[in-house]
Amino acid sequence: MMEEMPTDVRVTNQNQEQFLLLAKSARGAALATLIYQVLEAPGVYVFGELLEMQNVKELATGDHAATFRLLTVFAYGTYGDYMESSNLPALSDAQKNKLRHLSVVTLAAKVKCIPYSVLLDKLHLKNVRQLEDLIIEAIYADVVRGTLDQRNQRLEVDYSIGRDIRREDLSAIARTLQDWCQGCEAMLGGIEEQVSRANQQKEQHLSVTQQIEAEVANLKKTIKVTTAAATAAAVAVTSQDPEQHMVEMREPAAGTNQRQPSKKAAKGKGLRGSAKIWSKSN
Repeated sequence: MMEEMPTDVRVTNQNQEQFLLLAKSARGAALATLIYQVLEAPGVYVFGELLEMQNVKELATGDHAATFRLLTVFAYGTYGDYMESSNLPALSDAQKNKLRHLSVVTLAAKVKCIPYSVLLDKLHLKNVRQLEDLIIEAIYADVVRGTLDQRNQRLEVDYSIGRDIRREDLSAIARTLQDWCQGCEAMLGGIEEQVSRANQQKEQHLSVTQQIEAEVANLKKTIKVTTAAATAAAVAVTSQDPEQHMVEMREPAAGTNQRQPSKKAAKGKGLRGSAKIWSKSN
């Protein structure tokens, strides 16, 4: 579902389209009066389409050249440009505020934190109260979005509308965009190189991990086989006949020397017999 356009934006577009339709058929003084009304109309801050009309361009060399120059100031210039110019029509309060709003937009395109001192100078305002009231009006008109930092005496800009662009400025804008694209391509190349290096490191890490896992698996297998063999040997020993096992433990090993107690006994018997024979001969 498409998001509905805000009411103030629709009104602004309708007002601008209405003035453009009226300007197509206007000439001379009527066209100059219509331009003066456009510069005062609330919500209309873009004038490029009006300047592109042939009948409006014809005002640049006629009796209403001052009105045409004033239109160009609103399209491309600032309040300071108006103050420095001569032979321009006087501005109403609404036109002054609108041109000051556009001047804030020009400053916001260069810096995002604009000191009050700079704004007071560029907008030709006398005090901070007037300045803050003007900026609040610009914020409600959706010309700029930001915050008034009263402690640090500055305007912090988050967003600002775009202004009309002179044809002679298009080449500079194109060069800026080309430099930006080249910078993006260089950054993209650097990112791709880092991604490639990271992928290589990942593959190396994966290879080392797989090698370690294989070695661990082989070690576990070896330990398992060794443990099974030892268990089998122990079971085989304990499964033999217990009496046979005890006999084997009692029997001496072959070739071992054994004591001969019978010789001592025989010797003792011989001595006793000899004594009996000696007594009979006497």
